[in-house]
Amino acid sequence: MLQGFKPCWAVLLCGLAAPLAAAQRVDLDYQVRFLPDSDQAEVSLILERGEAVKYFDFSLGDEGAYSDFKAEGDWQQSSPEHGVWRPQAGKARLSYRVKISHPRDNGRFDARMTPDWALLRGDDLVPAAKLSLEDGTDLVSRVQFELPEGWKGIETGWPRIGKNRFRIDNPERRFDRPTGWILAGKLGVRRTTLGKTEVAVAAPVGEGLRRMDILTLLTFVWPQAQAVFPREPEKLLIVGAGEPMWRGGLSAANSLFMHSDRPLVSENGTSSLVHELVHVFSRISDTDRSDWISEGLAEYYAIELMRRAGGLSEERHKKIREQLVRWSRKVTSVRGEQATGAVTARAVLLLQDLDAEIRKGTGGERSLDDVTRGLMRLKKASTDDFVQISENVLGGPSQVLDSRLLR
Repeated sequence: MLQGFKPCWAVLLCGLAAPLAAAQRVDLDYQVRFLPDSDQAEVSLILERGEAVKYFDFSLGDEGAYSDFKAEGDWQQSSPEHGVWRPQAGKARLSYRVKISHPRDNGRFDARMTPDWALLRGDDLVPAAKLSLEDGTDLVSRVQFELPEGWKGIETGWPRIGKNRFRIDNPERRFDRPTGWILAGKLGVRRTTLGKTEVAVAAPVGEGLRRMDILTLLTFVWPQAQAVFPREPEKLLIVGAGEPMWRGGLSAANSLFMHSDRPLVSENGTSSLVHELVHVFSRISDTDRSDWISEGLAEYYAIELMRRAGGLSEERHKKIREQLVRWSRKVTSVRGEQATGAVTARAVLLLQDLDAEIRKGTGGERSLDDVTRGLMRLKKASTDDFVQISENVLGGPSQVLDSRLLR
């Protein structure tokens, strides 16, 4: 063999052994300073290498919540709803202010700041954006909070990596934002671990949230939720407050909100807490006028997980179904952009009937749980997707789904 010559098999092995080029990791740090006197937060995005991102194209909403933009690089805001940042080369910063309190039409708030605390969704701190990344670039995101004097703590749905500092990592997104509920100020917090999930229940001091009651109910239903959903969050934050916050539950990334006065189990036998927990576990979203899917499944499992855990007798479960029938008797279709209470009730009945049909048709081998797990693999689910997955699980056409309700 000639010196220095490698046979073809050796070249192939060398090629196979060569490591794949690793993505270039570029730090993106968020700094947030709460300003209670002005009901605002001052937010900075600090990019380690500005040349790694060609531009951020921000959707700023239509309410003028964002102001006082200052950019290293080029900032162009063609309207109050839209802005584009082209970072300078090297270290680059974009800073602005954002209003925190957000009243709804009924005068209640789904985000609020007082002299002692702030309760909001991080989605509003950093607006959604499209971005153009340099090839082979992976942004590594963290958020650091600066609290006003007297504020003792902060909680988010993300892993804590230091004092008031959190790591943001969403594999489904190129632009990692500190999404989900955030609570800062003078807080009371209770913690536990359920399955593989670190759970924190937090509320401002004096707001009356029943933290231990919530942890007890979660402990009760958690094994049933694990059995249905193949993934569970690494961390779950539950926050709450009283008047004048919105009187209900609202889920978000790795987190959910509950009004302090909301019962954990209502008189009709359903649970707003479990309903929102299902949204967090399943992360099913819908399209094509199919809000009935995500809302119907959340309410179906709010009842079903309680029943499976032994919290509802069969007699009580039957009475709940009778109530759903009365509530939804005027519903002629479940399709729509936003499901009403009556539509959600009718969707639950449809799902209960489908579950019974699948169990009977498969000799108890399959159930609606299999349909749910199939929907979880989709980015967005339509009614057509739901029918197709259901009939694949059933092994043939469904009489339950052959209905005007789905038109």
